[in-house]
Amino acid sequence: MLSPRMEQLKKEYLETTPSISSKRAVIFTKSHKKTEGERLIIRRAKAFRDVCNKIYICIFPNELIVGNIGEFRRSGIICPEYSWSWVKKEMDNFPNRPQDQYEISTENKKILNEEVFPYWQGKSLEETFLARLDKKTAKLLVDTGIVDNDSKWRSAVGEITADYQDIIFTKGFGGLKKEAEEKLAALSPLTPDGIDKITFYQAEIITCEGIITLANRYAAQAAYLANTATGSRQAELLEIADICSKVPENPPQTFKEAIQCVWFTQLGSILSENSLALNLGRFDQYMYPYYKNDLSKNIITHEAALERIEALWLKLSEWVWAISSNTAQYFAGYNSFQNLTIGGRKRDGSDATNEISYMCLEATSNLKTHQPGLSVRIHPNCPPEFLREVCKLVRLGTGFPAIHNDSVGSQMLVAAGLSPEDARDWSNCGCVVPHFRKIGEWTSAVNINLAAAMEYTINNGYSNMTNTLMGLATDINTIKTYDEFKQIFFKQIANLIKTAVTGSIICQQVHKEIVPRPYISLLVDGCMEKGKDLSQGGAQYCLGPVLTGIGLADTANSLAAIKYIVFEKQEFTLQDFAAALKADWLGFEKLHAAVFSAPKYGNDDDYVDYIATEISDFYHSEIHQYKDLFGAPFNSAFMGISNYIPCGSVIGATPDGRKAGAPLTEGVSPHAGTDITSPTAAMRSAAKINHDIHQGGTLVNVKVSPDLIKTDRGLTNLAALIKGYFALGAFHIQFNVISPEILFAAQEHPENYRDLLVRVAGYSTQFVNLSRKAQNAIIERTTYETM
Repeated sequence: MLSPRMEQLKKEYLETTPSISSKRAVIFTKSHKKTEGERLIIRRAKAFRDVCNKIYICIFPNELIVGNIGEFRRSGIICPEYSWSWVKKEMDNFPNRPQDQYEISTENKKILNEEVFPYWQGKSLEETFLARLDKKTAKLLVDTGIVDNDSKWRSAVGEITADYQDIIFTKGFGGLKKEAEEKLAALSPLTPDGIDKITFYQAEIITCEGIITLANRYAAQAAYLANTATGSRQAELLEIADICSKVPENPPQTFKEAIQCVWFTQLGSILSENSLALNLGRFDQYMYPYYKNDLSKNIITHEAALERIEALWLKLSEWVWAISSNTAQYFAGYNSFQNLTIGGRKRDGSDATNEISYMCLEATSNLKTHQPGLSVRIHPNCPPEFLREVCKLVRLGTGFPAIHNDSVGSQMLVAAGLSPEDARDWSNCGCVVPHFRKIGEWTSAVNINLAAAMEYTINNGYSNMTNTLMGLATDINTIKTYDEFKQIFFKQIANLIKTAVTGSIICQQVHKEIVPRPYISLLVDGCMEKGKDLSQGGAQYCLGPVLTGIGLADTANSLAAIKYIVFEKQEFTLQDFAAALKADWLGFEKLHAAVFSAPKYGNDDDYVDYIATEISDFYHSEIHQYKDLFGAPFNSAFMGISNYIPCGSVIGATPDGRKAGAPLTEGVSPHAGTDITSPTAAMRSAAKINHDIHQGGTLVNVKVSPDLIKTDRGLTNLAALIKGYFALGAFHIQFNVISPEILFAAQEHPENYRDLLVRVAGYSTQFVNLSRKAQNAIIERTTYETM
């Protein structure tokens, strides 16, 4: 149960429409105007410090954890140094666009148009990136839904896991400043390398000054408010003032200091670059020692600690990642992908579950906010009671938590080059990416539309939607065997991958040149030691960008249909399929019926399941041959955000029977409605994929009827299902436990279902915050009535 305080704060969160603040953009712009000619990393550090010195300070009534990115309860900020043109183009329609609407005042639009955008014209990341693309690459890469990486050139990268264990909680930003000063004093500007390191450490000192000042400003504001407050609120504000005067400058000493330090660290990341996947890592591991110590000294109670965790959950949910309408199609639902991982094993391999692990499950159950993205790691020696509590949270129907195979996650990172101890210490990044706090990696670099490769194979390189040559020019009339067809399909995939790699490397170069990350570099081990910014390859482990395949099930089903109907049964020809797809199956009802009788992935049928495995293996091997700007091999993934919806909208009918424009499939899940056997069969199909080679993660969504797990026996069956699935070598699973009737009711009366969470793909968000198309895609998934 929530306390009255948390009930009120949750109500305010649910009822507040996100609003755009111009304050960060104005301060950042004014700072850059004053620092023309200085090194870019210094300019960005000074701009960050200016933001920390001048950003609007607000402590809302009854808050226990303080710090905001703007003047609104749910603020979104604009970062014009990355992209401003989409804001100028779209802001008049912010309140009315189909996905992720924002309020923006006439005054803020005027400020942005007059004080911000003119300065950044010709200087932004977006403009620089687009200027460097050749026409052939741009044709596939820019706002097409075929190869999409716009979140890497219209936004900052994000995708880090702050190192609380070895950096923030052991040194504080005051200690980091001192370390940078000592390293600076030992350097000589006699070589280019020495000059670069001197500049880096100067930037880190400035950046530390910024975040320390921001916290001190909150300390002063809390003390000021305490002067007019009374009773318990006065005592709370004085305590907040004391905490903010200590952290994050110094290492925290208590649980309350530690949790405020976590939010200040997160707040600094948001103000520095407003990006997704700023992950909180293994929260239960670094917070537990403070809880245990405070509990033993009667400094805190279980109830008070739980309320602080709930307060952090709300702060994580209130800030809004402001993005373009195109990006919002891929990351729908105001989601910022702040992943937090609990459970699993310690570095020595022993069980890591503790009281904070359970409290995180409880906070998520009580509050039902869309952030953080709660992930759990399950291993063979996981306490049965922990797995049962995980299943109880699943039963609530919020889509939380994402459930991961601890061993496979470690295997993925060992294969990527981590030590076994570091690999065992992994946490989840963004959606389903196994990550470690000392890694620098673009975990969601590009979305690649595999169904496009299928369309180009059967349509001689052309798009059926636009009648434009988009793929490799081929001729189906020359194809005599299934293997020839499959090989041309693989060549079309390879061409899309080549485009994705080209775009990624150019994007890495531009990031390296014009948007260094002095604040984020403080949070990732290796940068301080090397004297090198994260964008320059400063992390201890530099892993290659992750390229995500969209539509695995659709293409596996398509290949299976062609193999079965054309080359084995010889009932129809490739030319028949090509004509049917152009007509969106109209007039080809007999062929359409035959397609639905062909084997479908998700029913434990080796015929099609091994085709899916073959596609995913090829996808990985083709990607892994390429190396990024820092010499690291690219990585593959089949994870899911809401990308499967816009990817489907640009593809005509496909040979699996899907109609033109319909959504594709996320991750390694079956296509909606084609997995007609049982959840066990669907999971067995998914388990045949070689999950361990896809370091970017694999994702499976399963939708079950609430009646299936409403009893204790149902929970026991669910736990056994998860353990059995992981025993087959699979990496991840997540559940939507909700009836279609509830979802239809939420569509008709959204005001009554504001806190209804659903699993979209690799994340959960409020159902009412999704577009109707995204809502329908969730409703259409198969709902299992039996195990």
